[in-house]
Amino acid sequence: MSELFASADTPDTNNHEGQTGLWADMPMTSAAPPGYRVLARKYRPTTFEQLIGQEAMVRTLTNAIEAGRLPHAWMLTGVRGIGKTTTARIIARALNCTGADGKGGPTIKPCGVCDACRTITEDRHVDVLEMDAASRTGVDDIRDIIDGVRYGPVSARYKIYILDEVHMLSKNAFNALLKTLEEPPPHTKFIFATTEIRKVPVTVLSRCQRFDLRRIDSDMLTKHFIDVAGWEKVEAEPEAIKLIAHAADGSVRDGLSLLDQAIARGNGAVTAIDVKDMLGLADRAHIIGLCRNLLRGDMPAALETFATMQQAGSDPLQVLQDMCDLVHMLTRGQVVPDFAKDQSLPEYDRQLLTDLSDIKVAALSRVWQILLKGISEVQNAPHPAQAAEMVLIRLAYAAELPLPADLIKQLKEGAAATAATPAMPAPGGGGTRAKIAQGGATAILSSAVAQQAIPQTDIAAQPSPTNYKELVALFSANREGALHGQLYSNVNVVRCEAGILEIRVGVNAPQNLAYRLGQCLTQWTGQRWVVSITDKPGEQTLAEQDRAAEQKRQDQALAHPLTQAVMLTFPGAKMTALRQKVMTPVPAASDDAVLMDDVTINPTED
Repeated sequence: MSELFASADTPDTNNHEGQTGLWADMPMTSAAPPGYRVLARKYRPTTFEQLIGQEAMVRTLTNAIEAGRLPHAWMLTGVRGIGKTTTARIIARALNCTGADGKGGPTIKPCGVCDACRTITEDRHVDVLEMDAASRTGVDDIRDIIDGVRYGPVSARYKIYILDEVHMLSKNAFNALLKTLEEPPPHTKFIFATTEIRKVPVTVLSRCQRFDLRRIDSDMLTKHFIDVAGWEKVEAEPEAIKLIAHAADGSVRDGLSLLDQAIARGNGAVTAIDVKDMLGLADRAHIIGLCRNLLRGDMPAALETFATMQQAGSDPLQVLQDMCDLVHMLTRGQVVPDFAKDQSLPEYDRQLLTDLSDIKVAALSRVWQILLKGISEVQNAPHPAQAAEMVLIRLAYAAELPLPADLIKQLKEGAAATAATPAMPAPGGGGTRAKIAQGGATAILSSAVAQQAIPQTDIAAQPSPTNYKELVALFSANREGALHGQLYSNVNVVRCEAGILEIRVGVNAPQNLAYRLGQCLTQWTGQRWVVSITDKPGEQTLAEQDRAAEQKRQDQALAHPLTQAVMLTFPGAKMTALRQKVMTPVPAASDDAVLMDDVTINPTED
């Protein structure tokens, strides 16, 4: 069983001379061989006080330990490098600490000098067993744990099992662990750590007390990294530390690894220039200039800036991602008035917020969507630089386009002024359904813009319909089945004249119905058509009119004397079909002669 559990780290023996605060009390030993230790291991917390950014979890554990309400299993989850395994080891120390005099009990502040604290810190305590579930995933591995749980601890207060990356266990392994996990012996505790909490079965989660370790914000990481640079006696520029904290993405371990790399790159000094080169970040000043030029629609200047960045070795994908960051910052500046006054922002960012304060949120949202689409295009393009340049050109042209809100305003003003030359919204009919829901609003299609969207064809112009039935028949003749079905069964005509169609649509009508109708009519007839959607009741649909006419014919046929005679002769008979009889014209016997439809009557059996 001892081969199953392996120590993840070796004892920390580096000299911490010059450290102040919480880290000055970190226990040191002289048992480990000398050698350089990376910062991520050298400054690994050994007490709850040294954990940063996890105040909620520390407060809960403090109250639980002080009150003696200790669960038998913990589940620690969070992103990589956030401190899950470190927290598990600190919990093991807190539960097994005996104090300097050897008489203490579980405490939130382990002494660090008793035998339990020292051996757990050095990962050599026989009763604190750590298993890598990523490499030990089977039932046999869990069976070793189940067999060992029956025996009490050798020297500690609790036997503690730490399972890292527990989500990697197989389904059978989880099932084998359930019974022991639900009713473990009082001397046994389980601590699980995972980055994929959704892969852990709910039957396991329900038996554990769960703690979500949150990402560390950039400000807290920056402060911590500055402290680490001071303990290492390294000169570090604040801007460089901020870049490292931002690149760490909330992970302390990732940030310390980057800081370690930056120190090695700068030979003991950390500068912003070195960090930018190390991280492959595009020059911030160029990115800001590029963003400013694009939002102002200055395409030549934007392309020139992008070319300069390419020559400097900037990654096209990174350029677009950095622009996303700036657009997000500008959007926050619009919705949060005091955001531009935040002193934690660099000076050039605050200046950008001031210069582009007139850019509306709607325009920024449009830029954001184009950038997101462009990032995926650059990732999949055979030539990323060319794809990125096309995205920038698209952004520059989009900056010159009016906003949807402005188009809607012009639309309403144009509709109120005249119905002959209304303004048109963007193709696609977006917003039509919302306008109808507001009541009384009209969605109008401009034939002038529709003509621009319609491809020019050589089809001869067809006669313009003079009534609604001819208009519907025109769609059937041109094989527009979907539109013909909507016009026949889901549209109430309010007004139908040459070049003007005003309709009310049902709930299942597509949003771009008005646009498509105007587009087709303009193309087929060569005449401008204005199609509007209103909430006026209008006439019955053609389908309703045809059903009413059919019902009237049936009533007339049933009232005919011949039909009445047949019904009397065959009681209970029903009329099942009514067909129009086609006959060769013959001279009428008299003006009062009546031609009757062909009626099919099924008599009932006696």
